[in-house]
Amino acid sequence: MDSFGPGAQVPLQGSAGQTVATHALASAAYRDGPVEEILKANNERHESTVKKGKFSLFEPNLGEAFSRAVQVRMLGGARKPLIQSFGTEPQTIVEHCLAATRIRKQRDKLLTLVTLVFGVVFLPGLLIWLAVFQLRRSLAGAANKRAGALGSALLLAVGVLAVIFLLKLPFTGLLALYLRVMVVAPVAGWFLAKRICETTARDLRARWEGLLSGGGVGPKIPEAVPHDPNETAAEELRQSLEKLSAEQRSNVVFYAGPKGILGMGTRWGGWHLAEELVPREGKEIHAFRTWDVIRPIHDQLKLLERGTLKTGFPTPSVNHWIVVPVGEGAKEVARPDGEDVVAYQVKPHEIQRVCNENQFGKGNRHYLGVQFVLWDGQLVLTMMVTVTALLHTLRIEVTGHALGPVHPLFTTKPEPKKKEVSKTVRFWETKEIMLPLVETNEVVRLAVRAPLTWFPPVLDFLGGKLVLPEPFGLRHAWADQPWRHRFMADDAIRAATPVMRAVHTATIKMLEEHGVDTERFSNRSMVLSGFVQDPMPKKADVYDA
Repeated sequence: MDSFGPGAQVPLQGSAGQTVATHALASAAYRDGPVEEILKANNERHESTVKKGKFSLFEPNLGEAFSRAVQVRMLGGARKPLIQSFGTEPQTIVEHCLAATRIRKQRDKLLTLVTLVFGVVFLPGLLIWLAVFQLRRSLAGAANKRAGALGSALLLAVGVLAVIFLLKLPFTGLLALYLRVMVVAPVAGWFLAKRICETTARDLRARWEGLLSGGGVGPKIPEAVPHDPNETAAEELRQSLEKLSAEQRSNVVFYAGPKGILGMGTRWGGWHLAEELVPREGKEIHAFRTWDVIRPIHDQLKLLERGTLKTGFPTPSVNHWIVVPVGEGAKEVARPDGEDVVAYQVKPHEIQRVCNENQFGKGNRHYLGVQFVLWDGQLVLTMMVTVTALLHTLRIEVTGHALGPVHPLFTTKPEPKKKEVSKTVRFWETKEIMLPLVETNEVVRLAVRAPLTWFPPVLDFLGGKLVLPEPFGLRHAWADQPWRHRFMADDAIRAATPVMRAVHTATIKMLEEHGVDTERFSNRSMVLSGFVQDPMPKKADVYDA
C-alpha cells in the first residue's frame, strides 16, 4: 500500500482546555485591519515592530503580515530556536496561518488574471490610475485633514478629466480606440476585482468569527500532505510541522532575568525552606542526594488532583525541567544538543546528573515543575521546585510563575463596517449606513499585490513586514499580566499553598526515613504556610517588592 496516501488533511485542533488562547491567536491570520493594530498588544517585556516598505500601496494588512511573519519564524529552514507556547497549540496556529495564506493565494490568482487582462494590456492607463491612488493614499494618511480631503478631490478631478478625455479625444482610428479603452479598462477591472475581494473577505471574516465563537472550520492545508515521494515541498512542510511540535514538547526552558522563565511568565513569589541537617538523637543520617529528595516530591505532586474534598485541582502536568540562564536582552537562545538530547528532550540520566551536581556555580539547573493550564489556556500557572544541598544545609525553594491571558486585541470579533451620517430631512438626527467590506483603496491594494504574491521577499521590500519580538514564542509574546483579572489572580494565589505543603510533606517524610531530625523543618514549614497566604503578588524577579 502506498505510504504517501492523502491521510488526515484537517489537522487536529488544540487540546481540551487550551482552545480559547489557541483560537484567539489563530484568528489574527484572518483579520483585515491595519498591521499597526498589533502594536497595541505589545507588553513591557516583548515588543513587535512594523518595518515600513517603500510604497504604502503595497503594505500588508494585519492578517497578511501576521501569517507571513509566523510562517517564516516557525517553519523557516534556518530559523532560530523557539520558546514553548504553554497553554496553546502552536502547530494549530501555524496551520491556520497556512490556511489563510492559501485562501488569499486563490484570490490572488484571480486578481492576477484580472490585472493582466485589464491592466498590463493597457499599462499606461493602469500606471496613471495607480499613481493617483498612491498619491491619494499618502495624502489620506497625513495628519493634516485638509491634505486627506485634497487626495479625495484629486481622485475626483482625475475622473472628470478621464471623461473629458474620452469625449474630446483629438485622435481617430485604432489609436483613439486604444486610448479610450486604456482609460476605461482599469476601471472595469476594478469592478470585477471588487467582487472577487468581497467574496474572499466574507470567507476570511467567517473563519475569524468562527474561531472566536468556539467553532469554525478547521485549517485545510493539503500542501502539507505528500501524495508521493517526489513531492519534496509537501514533505519538507510536513517535517517542519513535526519539528515544531517536537520543540513544543522540549523539557528545556530559559530564564531571562526580570523577564522570568520565557513562556512561563515572571516569578511572582518564592518561598524557601532551608535548615541544617541534624541527625535524630541516637541515630545517624543515611546518606542521600538531591535526586532522592526530588523523587518523593514528584510523586506527591502527582497526587494533587486527589483531594478529600469533591472540589479539587484539575489534573496538573508535573515535569522535570532543565533551566538554562540567558541574558535579559538576549535576542536568541541556544538549545542544548549532543548525545544526551533526543528530539529536544534531555534524557532522564542527564536530568538526574544535573539535579545532583549542578547546584552552585556555572551550568544549567534542574527544576521540578507542576503546571496548571486554566481558563481554556488563558492562564498558565507554574510552580517550580528546586532542591540544593550545600555542606550541611538542605534548601527547598518553591517559586510561582504566572502567564496571563492573550491581549484583548486577539479576542475581538469582526464588526460590520458602518458609518453614522445625518438624515437628509431631519438633519439633527443620525442613522447608520452599512459600508462595503472592501473599500476602493483596498481593492486597488490587493490587485497590485496579487502578481507579487509568489515573490514574498519582494512584497516585504516594497510594502514592509511585521517583525516579531525575540526570543519568540507565540504565547508569551502577546500575554497580559493575570493580576488585572480578579479571578485569575485568585487562582494563582490559591494554587501556591497546597503545592507548597505537598512539597514540604514529601520532603519531611523523606528526611525522617533517612534519620534526620525534622523538628526545625516542620516548624519552618508552618511559618511558611502563614507567609504563603499573603494575598499580594510580588515582583520577585525584580527584587523590589
